[in-house]
Amino acid sequence: MTTLERTEPSTTAAERAMLEGWLDYHRATLVTKCAGLSDEQLRTASVEPSTLTLMGLVRHLADVERWWFRQVMAGEDVDALYYSDEDPDGDFRVGEETTWDGTLADWRAEVAAARTVAAGRGLDDLSEGKISGNRTYNLRWIIAHMIEEYARHNGHADLLRERIDGVTGE
Repeated sequence: MTTLERTEPSTTAAERAMLEGWLDYHRATLVTKCAGLSDEQLRTASVEPSTLTLMGLVRHLADVERWWFRQVMAGEDVDALYYSDEDPDGDFRVGEETTWDGTLADWRAEVAAARTVAAGRGLDDLSEGKISGNRTYNLRWIIAHMIEEYARHNGHADLLRERIDGVTGE
């Protein structure tokens, strides 16, 4: 099982380093929550009627990375990985054919692409893609939103992991 090194973000860093540090910290936290579990365990839903799973959270966040950095910030014309207009919750839906190796590879690829998009821009640079009534976003907003997105879903991951094998912690 692959884990990521979690590094506490600096308490004195400049704005960009601090924002990127917190985002990387929360990215690593999500993968850590999945460490040591089998595919079957990663596909285990919380409690009925919820179908939320750890693997579904990672799939969702791969699509969120793709959406905000590639589609919105960079204006790339790329489709979602897992969801569609016909299946808006497809990113959360996992089946027996859904594997951790494939899910993690997709997530890692989207994180790498997000880093590439961000590296070429300043925090005040505006998105090339437009959504929600032709709104634009600066990179600062997108990174702050991604920190919030991961932090919220890491809370879900805490509860899912505890239900699976009793493991708790940061």
